[in-house]
Amino acid sequence: MLVHDTHLLRAALAALIAREPDLEVSASSWIHSVAKSRMLLPHVCVVDMDSPEAGGPYGLRELSAWCDAGDGTSALLALATAERPGPLRRAYEERVLGYMSKNASPGRLIEGIRHVAKGERYIDESLGYSFLQASDIPLTRRELTVLSLAAEGASIGEIARSLHLSNGTVRNYMAAITRKTGARNRVDAIRISRVAGWV
Repeated sequence: MLVHDTHLLRAALAALIAREPDLEVSASSWIHSVAKSRMLLPHVCVVDMDSPEAGGPYGLRELSAWCDAGDGTSALLALATAERPGPLRRAYEERVLGYMSKNASPGRLIEGIRHVAKGERYIDESLGYSFLQASDIPLTRRELTVLSLAAEGASIGEIARSLHLSNGTVRNYMAAITRKTGARNRVDAIRISRVAGWV
């Protein structure tokens, strides 16, 4: 199953994969991916990690439960951009089995799908440096949650209510986020984090 939010790219990639005689492909947007995977029980899910939906309520965490490789890993092949280590980190935390650069050739994509289908780890070598960067995300999971809500436009009070925290605790988180990202202010911290793909 191919999960991508851009319809044109999703259709093109699905057509490319479907040319292989031993591969059957179905395509979905992120919002419908969990329901579709429950119905299809795919052997492999190829997922676009650059979509904001990948980290959302119907994102990678829920999808990985339906693409189980049987050994605690998820039979997912993450399509990632080398310049954005945040999505790679999220994929790694969800125990994704394969990682493919979006700049890879079509042949490499098919190769990656076949490896993951056999339960083998597959990592595109061009993502090596990005994995090193992904290990250096300076923010904790809670700080990333606070920052994600702030990036969506939530006020301090709204973040506090959403996470069952006090306003002062949220301000402390925002101060720590600003310091750790080397930002000048909250808006700059959001900008830095978006460029890196953390939120």
